[in-house]
Order: sequence, then C-alpha cells, then structure tokens
Amino acid sequence: MKALIISADNFEDTELLVPYYRLKEEGVEVDIASIKKGKIKGKHGYEVEANKALKEINPDEYDILILPGGKAPETIRKEEEAIGIARHFFEKNKPVSAICHGPQTLITAGLLKGRHATCYKSLAQEMKDAGAIYEDKEVVVDGNLVTSRQPSDLPAFLRETIKKIKGLKK
Repeated sequence: MKALIISADNFEDTELLVPYYRLKEEGVEVDIASIKKGKIKGKHGYEVEANKALKEINPDEYDILILPGGKAPETIRKEEEAIGIARHFFEKNKPVSAICHGPQTLITAGLLKGRHATCYKSLAQEMKDAGAIYEDKEVVVDGNLVTSRQPSDLPAFLRETIKKIKGLKK
C-alpha cells in the first residue's frame, strides 16, 4: 500500500503532518512530492522532506492521493504534473483525499463537476463555480473522493480516508 502526498511551501502544517503519520501508523508507505525534491516549509514553520519531484511520479505506483491545504495548493495547481496525477487518480477511480485548499488542484484539473465536496470556506464559491455540489460539513465522501474543510476536521477526514485504504486492502 502506497500513498502520495503532493504539497509545496506554505502548506498547512497539521494537514500534511497528521495524515502523513496516521498513514504510516496503518503501515502505508508514504511519499511526499513537490515541485522539486528537498525541504518544504509549512505556514507554521515545520519542515518536511519532499522525497520526490512531481516530474518523477508515476501515479500507477500509488494507491491513494492526499492533497493538504494551506497556501501550497495555489502553487501546486499551476503544475501540469500535479494536474495530470490528479486526473489519473480519478480516471482509475483511486481514492483522493483533499482538505482545506487542497481541492484547488482538483478544481483546476476539472474533476469536481457534479461531485459532492467541501473545502475551506473562502474556496467554496470557486468550488461551486467549478460545478461541485458544495456541502459545508466536516467531511464529505463522494465515491473515491474524501474532502474536509480545515484542521479541526482532521479526525473525520482521516477516519474516512483510512476507510478508503482499508477497502483497498480487502
């Protein structure tokens, strides 16, 4: 079982670190990809090692995609590789979990039309404009897609994300 987290500088620290460690607790191998390999720094000063560059990623090697929030998604959504990875996960109906501003990548990729989803409140109108059926709830699950609004939703976000992983293991 292998997970891919895509992020960049100015990520929301808890939204990357909590899923990272929770997935590792489940025995999932986790890679962090960014624009280039090396340290990326969160909004609150935590640093993590991006052990992969986006251009190195073969999405077929991963079972689940995690898109943390913060300001990083604004950068990530401009990267063609990130858009392509997100589209691949949807085409293959693999689980995608996005929290806070994480869905910006999915919006840019054109993947939310007709899908039930949530996000940070300041992104809600953009999500609706992209054709998503926005729900202001701590977690929204629509098929392969799990979305949440903010750090306080992490328990519900991870509960549903872990259910998706356990469903893959069967």
